[in-house]
Amino acid sequence: MSWLELVASGLGIAAVWLTVRQNPWCWPIGLVMVLLYAWLFFDWQLYSSLLLQVLFAGLQLYGWWQWTRGGERRDGRTVSQLDALGLAAGLAMGAGGALLLGYLMATHTDASAPWLDATLTAFSLVAQLWMAQKRLQCWALWVVVDLCYVAFFLHGGLYLTAALYAAFTLLAISGWLSWRRAPALALD
Repeated sequence: MSWLELVASGLGIAAVWLTVRQNPWCWPIGLVMVLLYAWLFFDWQLYSSLLLQVLFAGLQLYGWWQWTRGGERRDGRTVSQLDALGLAAGLAMGAGGALLLGYLMATHTDASAPWLDATLTAFSLVAQLWMAQKRLQCWALWVVVDLCYVAFFLHGGLYLTAALYAAFTLLAISGWLSWRRAPALALD
C-alpha cells in the first residue's frame, strides 16, 4: 500500500458518496481520483484498468456537464430509467468492448489479466456513462462490477483497493435505494 493508493481510495469514497447524494462536486473529485489511479494501474501493469481511468477522466468531465447543464432545459439531468432497448444496447456494448479490448490486451501487451481486466473495464464504462446520464440502472451494474473487482484485487494482493471496491459496492446499493426514490422517475 502506498500513500498514493491511500489518497486515491479516499477520494474515490468521497466521489461516490457525493454521487449517491446527487452532488455535482462528485465529478471534479472523481477526476482527481481517476488520474491518481491511472498512475497506479500503470505501475501494476493493469493496462485495461489504466485505459479505463483515462476514459473515466473524460467521462468525469462529461458527467459534470450533464449534471449541471444537461437535460432538456439545460439545468442538469434528473434521475431516469433506461427502457429495455437502452438497457440491452448498453450491455451489448459492454460485451463487445470486453471482447475487443480483451483481444487487444491479450495479443499486444504484457497485461497481467487481460480478459478479466478488459471485461471489467468495458462494463465499468457502460455503468459510468449511465451514471453521467443519471440512469437508475447504473447502480445495479456497479454492484456487479464492483463485486467482481473486489475478488480481482484480493486475488492480486491489492487489499486497500479491494476494500475501496467493497465500499463502492455498499455505496452503489445506497445509490440504488436513494435514486429509486427520486421524484418523477421517468422511463427513457
